Amino acid sequence: MNVAEAVGAALAALGVRAAFGVVGSGNFHVTNALVEHGVRYVAARHEGGAATMADAYARMSGTVAVLTVHQGPGLTNALTGVTEAAKSRTPLLVLAPEVTSPTSNFRIDQTALAEAVGAHCARVGSAATVVDDTVMAFLAALLGRRTVVLNLPLDVQAETLPDEAADAVRELLAGRGGAHRDVASRVPAAWGLTFPVEAGDDEESRGIPAEPSDELTRFARMLAEAERPVFVAGRGARGARRELEALGERVGALFATSAVAKGQFHGSPWDLDVSGGFATPLAAELIRGADLVVGWGCSFTMWTTRHGALIGPETRVVQVDLDSDALGVHRDIDLGVVGDVRETARAVAALLGEGEPGAEGETGTHGYRAPEIAERIAREGRWRDVPYEDLSAGGRIDPRTLTIGLDDLLPQERLVAVDSGNFMGYPSMFLTVPDGSAFCFTQAYQSIGLGLATAIGAAVARPDRLAVAALGDGGALMGVAELETVVRLGLPMVVVVYDDEGYGAEVHHFGPHGFPLGAVTFPPADIAGIARGFGFEAVTVRREEDLSGVAEWLKGPRDRPLLVHAKVTADRPSWWLEEAFRGH
Repeated sequence: MNVAEAVGAALAALGVRAAFGVVGSGNFHVTNALVEHGVRYVAARHEGGAATMADAYARMSGTVAVLTVHQGPGLTNALTGVTEAAKSRTPLLVLAPEVTSPTSNFRIDQTALAEAVGAHCARVGSAATVVDDTVMAFLAALLGRRTVVLNLPLDVQAETLPDEAADAVRELLAGRGGAHRDVASRVPAAWGLTFPVEAGDDEESRGIPAEPSDELTRFARMLAEAERPVFVAGRGARGARRELEALGERVGALFATSAVAKGQFHGSPWDLDVSGGFATPLAAELIRGADLVVGWGCSFTMWTTRHGALIGPETRVVQVDLDSDALGVHRDIDLGVVGDVRETARAVAALLGEGEPGAEGETGTHGYRAPEIAERIAREGRWRDVPYEDLSAGGRIDPRTLTIGLDDLLPQERLVAVDSGNFMGYPSMFLTVPDGSAFCFTQAYQSIGLGLATAIGAAVARPDRLAVAALGDGGALMGVAELETVVRLGLPMVVVVYDDEGYGAEVHHFGPHGFPLGAVTFPPADIAGIARGFGFEAVTVRREEDLSGVAEWLKGPRDRPLLVHAKVTADRPSWWLEEAFRGH
């Protein structure tokens, strides 16, 4: 057994389920070793797409995903997706072959490259240390919730393992309780750091126990004193819905989420949906009126707070996060609590004691939960409840009308992945998702072109749900090669392209000032025809009635994926653009 084979075998034994990539000479053997030991390998058409697929898979599956690339250009091609994963604290392990000859045309400083985009870097040093090196890189991704680039020097990959290292690999594969298997299996279970997406449904599931502390006591006091509390859940709160709802019931809190956690409280009568630029007028009003805002695994970025405008000057702010370095980074806070969201919520609820306002049986009459608030949320709580003038005309459909129609047609058991661009608010605000593990938003780096690959990774992780990719025409054409991947994998996906024939964000940002727009506008493209060439079914939508083609596809057999080429109105900017450009 050589080092490349040992790395693949060890990762399979550690529980890796899926790897994504483009194979070249440098990662050929390690990829085949992954497959040999039961890891599903998904071949993408470009490393940038592969990286984003792996990122989305990790987010939706709750497991560490693997990206495998060729040395040099394979890694540089993947860099945008790796950057997005690193900024999002996605547990992703990048297997990066590395040349050692200084004269090789593939030679780059891969460590400097990885660290420059926020990824952690590790290296397999020798055949004798391959198991230790691989396990530690895996645990760094898992426990640290980070993206790790594991350099695999080409000369080291070819080394034959000494007997002791080969025995360690066999122990891992056999599951006979070897030391590395012991570390990999017991530590995450004891620390609760496998970020299980659906773990909140398991009453026995536990995270890091929340030890008594002055911060917890102060937090409980602040909750008890609050008259209008709002909980904002981020991605770090996945799996903790039950605990947050129980605590919210005790203190009378309303619920909101950051964009990446959309759907976390879907179905709750106190759900305000997304906070920030995508917030409904009612959500913005009620969040702004809160006297206490608690961020649970939420970073309070400028997007979640509308550059701070959503949090009143007198509002007290608490942030709960597993990572102490994340506390207070994006805004000043009154209290930071380091801890697992689920366990912190349980511990604070216990400190509040029995008989506090909001105890079982006392609903809708305390905190922010007045009957009139419940009535307003039921009446005004969704974007589709907000009246608007339908601007469909001239063979183009209003994107709001389009998205509401799709929301009505598509099954509720769906996954939604949204690319970046002028259009992005429409699917983010008008498409509902059934829970907090159904919205995949690879937007930490704000790169366009990631949406289709995001949907593919999410669909591989959750084949039980219909994946819906929402793209602009610019992002769709950037990632167009991955349409072949959708067809090849047999994914019954719906790809919706909001086509305004240009880079709409730039059109509406620079156009009103009289700047020439020839560099950001394009002639019409037959995106539906392009999709058919890849093997999709496709419909072109210019008016609401054209959505009948979507309804027909949904009736079955869905043996080919569907692309919806929506010719959307382009004469007005989306209302979140001004805020977005203030953050550039």
